[in-house]
Amino acid sequence: MTRILALVDGSAYSASVCHHSAWIAKKLNASVDLLHLLPDRGAAISSDYSGALNLGARSALLEDLAALDAQRAKLAIAHGHAILDDAQALVEAGGAGPVSQKLRQGDLVETIRTLEPDVRALVIGKRGTGSAGAFEHLGSNLERILRSASVPVFVASRAFQPIHKVLIAFDASASAERAVERMAASPVFDGLEAVLVHAGPDTPAIRRALDSARAKLAGGGVEASVQVVGGEPEVALERKIATEGFGLLVMGAYGHSRIRTLIIGSTTTALIRACKIPVLLYR
Repeated sequence: MTRILALVDGSAYSASVCHHSAWIAKKLNASVDLLHLLPDRGAAISSDYSGALNLGARSALLEDLAALDAQRAKLAIAHGHAILDDAQALVEAGGAGPVSQKLRQGDLVETIRTLEPDVRALVIGKRGTGSAGAFEHLGSNLERILRSASVPVFVASRAFQPIHKVLIAFDASASAERAVERMAASPVFDGLEAVLVHAGPDTPAIRRALDSARAKLAGGGVEASVQVVGGEPEVALERKIATEGFGLLVMGAYGHSRIRTLIIGSTTTALIRACKIPVLLYR
């Protein structure tokens, strides 16, 4: 059975992650795996607090610190299970299932890498618990995931809204072509209004590429219109999204080479940061 991996951390975005995961899972007839990562125990209280106490007092303090560390670990596990239980209830209330829970400890990217071969897509919130107030920045984990993931990544917005209209940011790059191919083969986009948009110069070459992309989508049952708009992509596309009622932005993700990352990565990051709607990124 197709599986969706949804990352939940108890932040303000977690409910949206659950609702969007349920929406995708129902479209794909997929199961949902909920992943919560426990905090690093290496951040526990250090024995340096014992200072220059005599041996007996120092040993007693170290025992107390060890007990406190163990208690904090138990609380973190209980908190993680509570987050996963709440997330499962939200996904199931959205009509999706079956749902499984995964509580892990370790590096997030490495954990995802071990689970990735068995999943169709990742769903993650734009920001996590550590960046709730930093609206000018993306969550650090999100940026790491976007640069390393080999499967599509769905970046959930802060609040869930039903999706009816999709903007496909198309620059004729390999990742944009890949996005079109994956969309044409995916039931997620059945019944949705799609618009292929190129932000930049209107040239015969880009028109041919857009027409080819539209034909590929049509071959998969996704009817799309084509538009070319002037200006910098992150400005022009964000303006269209803000004024024309789009519910989802689809685009190619970062490239693998350093040069390509410098060219495309800044636009990808800027659009995710600026948009108030979910973003689906393909390699």
